[in-house]
Amino acid sequence: MITWNEERVIPVNIDTVWALFDDENLKRIMPNVVQHTPIEKKEGMVGSTYQQSYKEGRRVETYVVEYREYEDTENRKHQKIAFTLGKAFEIEAAFTMIKIDETTTRFVYTGQNKGVNFLGKVMLKIAGDKNNDKVVHDFMEKVEKEALQESTSAKR
Repeated sequence: MITWNEERVIPVNIDTVWALFDDENLKRIMPNVVQHTPIEKKEGMVGSTYQQSYKEGRRVETYVVEYREYEDTENRKHQKIAFTLGKAFEIEAAFTMIKIDETTTRFVYTGQNKGVNFLGKVMLKIAGDKNNDKVVHDFMEKVEKEALQESTSAKR
């Protein structure tokens, strides 16, 4: 199993960062997600499911994402999702934004990727932590870049 727990301070209002995780903005921070369609939306989001397709190279993987946790308050925004990828990996990811002040947000990205069968476990060992660290770092960079760009656009 691979786990991660990364955080960074983004000099942008919490609502601006949080808006990037809305359905209509998701592709901005996850450009390889080519489809994100609601299957069932529940009040409060917990238990909601979405069909999501992810393109890597020529291959497209489709899976169901379930919202396990969801919080949207003035000072803290949080969602935890889970999905099974290719019948080989169980993935959980949590995105938390904490308001530091009106123009600054602490962004925390945690998660785990667990092989559920022999092939999944072997592939995680081969890929290793270094590859996962790059994926996590790149995602954090993308969120910060898009938040800064959105913040700059809003000020114009």
